[in-house]
Amino acid sequence: MGQALVLNATYEPIGVVSGKRAMLLALSEKVDVLAESGDVIASERLSLAIPSVVRLRYYVKVPYQRTAPLNRKAIFARDHGRCQYCGSPAESIDHVIPRSRGGEHTWTNVVACCRRCNTTKANRLLSEGSMVLRSKPTAPTRLAWVTVAAGRVPESWGQYLDQTAA
Repeated sequence: MGQALVLNATYEPIGVVSGKRAMLLALSEKVDVLAESGDVIASERLSLAIPSVVRLRYYVKVPYQRTAPLNRKAIFARDHGRCQYCGSPAESIDHVIPRSRGGEHTWTNVVACCRRCNTTKANRLLSEGSMVLRSKPTAPTRLAWVTVAAGRVPESWGQYLDQTAA
């Protein structure tokens, strides 16, 4: 059924919900539908388009700034599922500076990695071997949580995410 982006009344992204939940919010007149997914739920007498982007009718104060959690799914999303040493499909994560050598579990020290490169690097620093990072690991952007929550960001969400990316 898909997922829907929920925007505050001020068009700021505040959540990702299932298409079913978005439809229920629209039917209860709590949100305005800004974009539809193209999927339809049909019954004998009624056909309803499933929303892709909805905007709350009333402003909701969000008590905290959402950030992407530092976990395997988020690391894979940031690194596009590719090993940061050889470019092949990633299967695990690797600490650039091993934790046993004082490395921390932070966005700037964790990368997606294939099993072969992870085994080859083992407990070494990059300077102790011939491995080189393809790109420097960085903390995610302000709206990276949307990608982590949805897995894949539909095109219809783009204009609403681009407005607030700055």
